[in-house]
Amino acid sequence: MQEAVVAEGGAAAAMRSRAESLAHPQGQALSAAPLIAPAPIAPAPARPLSMSDRPLGGVRVLELTHVIAGPVAGRTLAAHGADVLHIGAAHLPAVRPVMIDTGVGKRSAHLDLRMQEGRERLWRLIAETDVFVGSFRPSALARLGFSAEKLVAARPGLVLVELDAYGWQGPWADRRGFDSLVQLASGIAAEMAVDGPRPLPAQALDHATGWLAAAAAMIGLARRAVDGGSWRARLSLARTGMWLDSLGRKPGTAAELDVTGLLEDTPSQFGTLTHVRVPGVLPAANPRWTHGSHLPGSDPAQW
Repeated sequence: MQEAVVAEGGAAAAMRSRAESLAHPQGQALSAAPLIAPAPIAPAPARPLSMSDRPLGGVRVLELTHVIAGPVAGRTLAAHGADVLHIGAAHLPAVRPVMIDTGVGKRSAHLDLRMQEGRERLWRLIAETDVFVGSFRPSALARLGFSAEKLVAARPGLVLVELDAYGWQGPWADRRGFDSLVQLASGIAAEMAVDGPRPLPAQALDHATGWLAAAAAMIGLARRAVDGGSWRARLSLARTGMWLDSLGRKPGTAAELDVTGLLEDTPSQFGTLTHVRVPGVLPAANPRWTHGSHLPGSDPAQW
C-alpha cells in the first residue's frame, strides 16, 4: 500500500520499529549523514555582517517554505533581526492556524513560479538575498530552474539552507513526507503503540529541524563573514528524529504545562495573537518579533 500511494505521487509510510528503520537502506543512509553540516559550495568574497544593534540586522532571508519546519526557521531568524520575506502562492494549499503561528515577524508575498514573470521576479529577489531557506521537495525548485548551483551563481555568497523529510541520500531522498509520516517510518510512532501507532504529542521533528536550520543559517553567515564563499546546509526531519531518539528517555508522566509568564500579545493582520514569546536571552539584544503575522500575499515581492 505504501509504495502504491507513493507511485501515484502521494505521501505514505508504513509503521516500522526502530530496528526495522535502522536496517532499511534509508535508515543506513541517515546514520551516515550529519545532523547539520554547513559546507562551502562555491567561492565568493568575504561579506561581513552589517553594523546593527541586533545579531541579524541587515540580513535578508528569502523563505520558500510551507507547513512547519521551514517557516519555524524563518521565524527564528526574524526574531534575531533578519528581514524575512516568505514567498508563497495563491494556488498552493495552506494550513491557516500554522501559517498564523509561524508567520510572526515576517512579510508575506505571493509569486506564481509556474509563470515566467514570477520566476523572473524571484531571481531579482535572489540577487539581493543573504539566506535562502527552502523546504519543498528536493527536486521541486530545481525543476523550475532554481537549483543550488544556479542560486549561488546568481548570488555569490548566498547561504542556502534546505530541508526535506527523509534525508538527502538513499532511496527515499526525493520522497514526499511530513513529521507524522517520518515518525511512522522511523519507529517513533511504534514505540508506544498498542492498538495502533502512537505519535509524539507535538510535531517535535518539525520544530526541532526548524530551530536547527536557523542555527545552520547563522553558522553559514558567520563563516561567510570570515572565510567568504557560498554555503549550503541540508537538514531532514528523519535525521533530526534520529538525533532526538538518541537522547534517550526521561521517566515520568506528562504533566500540564504552566505557561505563566511565557505568553505575550502581539497585534497582527489576523487580529491580536496570544503566543509564546521568543525563548532565549542575549546581552543587549534579546530576540523579539517586531510585528505579528501578515496576511498571505499582502506584501510586495521586493526588498
